[in-house]
Amino acid sequence: MPLGDAALYDDKIIVTGKMESEDAAWIVAELQDWKNAIYSVDNTSAPLHTAENKGREANPYLTYLVENYDNLPAIIAFIHPHRDGYPRGWHNDAEGYSNVKVLQTLNLDLVLESGYVNLRCNYVPGCPDEIRPFRDWDDQDRQSEHEYGKIWHDLFGPDQEVPERIGTPCCAQFAVSREQVRARPKSDYVKFLNHLRSSRLTDAVLGRVFEYLWHIMFGKEAIFCPAMQQCYKDVFNRTVNGLKDGDFCSRADDAESGFVAVVVGAVEYNGQCG
Repeated sequence: MPLGDAALYDDKIIVTGKMESEDAAWIVAELQDWKNAIYSVDNTSAPLHTAENKGREANPYLTYLVENYDNLPAIIAFIHPHRDGYPRGWHNDAEGYSNVKVLQTLNLDLVLESGYVNLRCNYVPGCPDEIRPFRDWDDQDRQSEHEYGKIWHDLFGPDQEVPERIGTPCCAQFAVSREQVRARPKSDYVKFLNHLRSSRLTDAVLGRVFEYLWHIMFGKEAIFCPAMQQCYKDVFNRTVNGLKDGDFCSRADDAESGFVAVVVGAVEYNGQCG
């Protein structure tokens, strides 16, 4: 089907995972042009559920792909269940931290053309190289980084070289096309899900490793950090006042890594450097 086909625009779904205490009814009420698959992660009696509450959003995401691989819609948006507001929705890259606005303004043509679109353009955190598997830091906060290489080989094979640097805007919210999902066989997603279920790592570590694997899993380079102003234009057809790509500042807490982050203090909303 060609880009712009109305049938493709209608053939789309939102996938999320939620605890029973969380309210995701806004997805059904406010995004009625999207189908939805809302997984419970802590209630196996729910119509859609994961086998257990493990691995954060990676579990419902992979569960959906395994269960629906042979019957996927044209576009799949994987999101968190938080509608808006700070701090719960801090990662939602729109005014008021609104995921409704994120999805209402998403460029569907770009998803179909690119195969994978991160729903966050803001570099902080994530870019340019949030994960560096080979740096020697004795820091428990970096356990996910230390485990990254092991999981990489488990998922992609021992002959696949682990990147020295991995970077993309956080936080595991993205849209993919059916064709990009099917660039991998279903057996890959089964393997990924089984690895998650059998892992002895904590939820925090496991979820964070997958957070910096999704873009690679769906065909992007290890460092996937599109220029922010262009990203906002391409992904959301929006110009962010005061934002200039190429403005940088050092982050003191990452001084040992030589990390630099784009200054986002000038952005109208959502965070600042440091």
